[in-house]
Amino acid sequence: MNQKLPYYMAYPMPFAFDDERIERKDFEYMKSLYPDLPKRLLPYVEEECDRMEYENSMIYDEYPDRLQLGLMCGRACKNIEKNEKDFGEDDRKTLRDLVEVMMYQELYKRRCDNRRRRRRFY
Repeated sequence: MNQKLPYYMAYPMPFAFDDERIERKDFEYMKSLYPDLPKRLLPYVEEECDRMEYENSMIYDEYPDRLQLGLMCGRACKNIEKNEKDFGEDDRKTLRDLVEVMMYQELYKRRCDNRRRRRRFY
């Protein structure tokens, strides 16, 4: 009585989709650990990234244009200064630096997700 196993049971696929879910959960957890100021700024950074996330966007170029990235950070900073009243003239440089770091981190994550979605298995 030598029963043969179905192909899908003999050669199980790794749980690739589960890995993505675990990575996403881990990333969201790490963002929840941000201090108060970055937590307040994060929605503005995500909003700007959402605005630029479309097919063939410059954020998915192999080497994104530094000027365009600077403009994205500038728009996010303007929205923050308009809506958040806690930032004065002295805080602008620190705010800009923090927004740039957060923007690049968010773009890195979105670029990785985009590459993973576009991956084709032949």
